[in-house]
Amino acid sequence: MNFFELTYDILPALLKGTVVTLELTACSISLGFVLGIALALGRLYGNRPISAFSSGYIQFFRGTPLLVQLFILYYGLPRYDIRLSSFVAGILGLGLNSAAYQAEYFRGAIQSISRGQMMAARAIGMSRFKTIMNIILPQALRIVIPSWSNELIYTLKYSSVAYMIAAPELMAQGKFIAAENFRYFEVFLVVAFIYLVAVLIVSRALNVVEKRVRIPGLQMAQ
Repeated sequence: MNFFELTYDILPALLKGTVVTLELTACSISLGFVLGIALALGRLYGNRPISAFSSGYIQFFRGTPLLVQLFILYYGLPRYDIRLSSFVAGILGLGLNSAAYQAEYFRGAIQSISRGQMMAARAIGMSRFKTIMNIILPQALRIVIPSWSNELIYTLKYSSVAYMIAAPELMAQGKFIAAENFRYFEVFLVVAFIYLVAVLIVSRALNVVEKRVRIPGLQMAQ
């Protein structure tokens, strides 16, 4: 069986794994997005305990390996009668880890906005909460797109680590197939190509979004 015949033979199984990879990525990046915004706002605008918690969370998840975090969730929690499926543990692990990095992207974007906008909004009677939600955050979410897109791509690629907790994603499917036919080079070459195509599609889509939501007259953060 030559390379092209092998690719045709294994592609259906790899595409099933690709679907799981995309689901893992979408769910975990969404979880990280929500938590990341909360952490960024907590660190910048929260009281001392909230700011300290946000900073501690960011330091912990950025300072420890993703694989260790996944192992804690999947292998460690059953000790306390908390059992998660490999898919759920993968989402939580990737999402909680991504939140720490996204929080820093959001914090930088928020801090790039002139403080005068907050002062002006407060001067006309807007509350701090309304100012953040209606003025500061909408701008920050546009400014952050170029740097945030890196996190989405990293999450897509790092989802491959979930195969270590038996999540049936693309990397795991490739490993199962290679273990059966011992064509490791060819199988993982196809796997790499699928990841490459996915990353290129995501990058192109984010470039389109960035151009459409660009704030006129405001240079986007690089």
